[in-house]
Amino acid sequence: MRVLLVNPPIYDFTAYDFWLKPYGLLQVAGFLRGCADLILFDYLDRNHHSLADRDELKSDQWGRGKLPRIKIEKPNVFSSIPRYFSRFGLSRDIFQKYLINNKPFDFAFVQTVMTYWYPGVKEVIEDLRSFCPNTKIVLGGTYATVCNDHAARLGADFIVKGSNMSELWKFMDISPSGSIPYWEGYEKLDSGIIKLTEGCPFKCTYCMVPKTTEKYTSRPIEKCIKELETLVERGVNNIAFYDDALLYQPWKVFIPFIKHVIEEGIKINFHTPNALHARLITPEVAELMVRAGFKTFYIGFESSCDSWQHKTGAKVFSNELQDAVKCLVSNDLKPESITAYQILGHPRDDLQKIEESMRFVNSLGIRVMLSDFSPIPGTPDGEYCRKWIDLDEPLMHNKTAFPIILLGDERINSLKSLCKTLNKTL
Repeated sequence: MRVLLVNPPIYDFTAYDFWLKPYGLLQVAGFLRGCADLILFDYLDRNHHSLADRDELKSDQWGRGKLPRIKIEKPNVFSSIPRYFSRFGLSRDIFQKYLINNKPFDFAFVQTVMTYWYPGVKEVIEDLRSFCPNTKIVLGGTYATVCNDHAARLGADFIVKGSNMSELWKFMDISPSGSIPYWEGYEKLDSGIIKLTEGCPFKCTYCMVPKTTEKYTSRPIEKCIKELETLVERGVNNIAFYDDALLYQPWKVFIPFIKHVIEEGIKINFHTPNALHARLITPEVAELMVRAGFKTFYIGFESSCDSWQHKTGAKVFSNELQDAVKCLVSNDLKPESITAYQILGHPRDDLQKIEESMRFVNSLGIRVMLSDFSPIPGTPDGEYCRKWIDLDEPLMHNKTAFPIILLGDERINSLKSLCKTLNKTL
């Protein structure tokens, strides 16, 4: 059995390789190791041989970097959005030639992430149908789960909704065994992903995680360590945690995992792009993270307004962020290594007091990062946005477009300018 794994191109206003790896796809592929011949094509692989001479795409010191892009015409629904629209990733003809030279495939697994990135998924399906008409196409991931009916109209043969793979294995008529992600699919790998947990125990009103993951669980520590060892053996220098609640109940997996890193003398740069919960950063946790080699700390803050926090899930309050920063810097961590996310364009913007919140973050000596709001159907805050947009069209979930629709381009530009000004003072 031959299985092609595809991480599609991105159609969007902006995109950046912020430790982007198709971790879910690689996890599922890991189950098939030994059962199938696996072949990976990642449109977002900046180490692809065709990009060898593109110096502007090289990684920074932490493994992040720009993606190849071409400007394209905006979809009609974005005609009022004053931004350029682009296609990010390897060129389409490279994939088409790859299909011609490597077919046939029995199955093609296509990763989906942001709901509004579905044009890239559509492109991949079109090319698979043209060049490999007998290949069974399987979609999985966030878009396939959150917008299941919409995804079904793209023409795939099977769609995985959620994280239960049992129906997929029936569809393929196989009984796979569990294993680590299929990292060997990359010829060259300088950054990787790891997860110690699945899901999130919190219920923030703007978050899609409760819709895509049934419950919060810790992964077996032995499996986590094995994944780490595999990435180290591949020569990876930077590892990003994709956990949504990395520090929750840390004694179960996180602390044993970090102590293993320290005791074994493993030298890796760790990063937390999915945001840490500030109230869970205790003195013990902070000390272990710094000792283990965490280099960038991203913390979800969203707003300094207590009433806004109470209405959206009480994720974190100002004093908790302040305490977390104190815990980290007391371990000789430079404050500029810490970044607090704040939602830009939330539908309750009138309560959020975003400018006041940005100035509070800056007063702590840490960086502000504005995280554009994406309205996700099925979430309380997403459903509230139906008064402004057609939520049944996934393109309208776009995180660049919605804040502009809600607040106007002038207001968005003003807030982003303030963010840059504040960060320059550090």
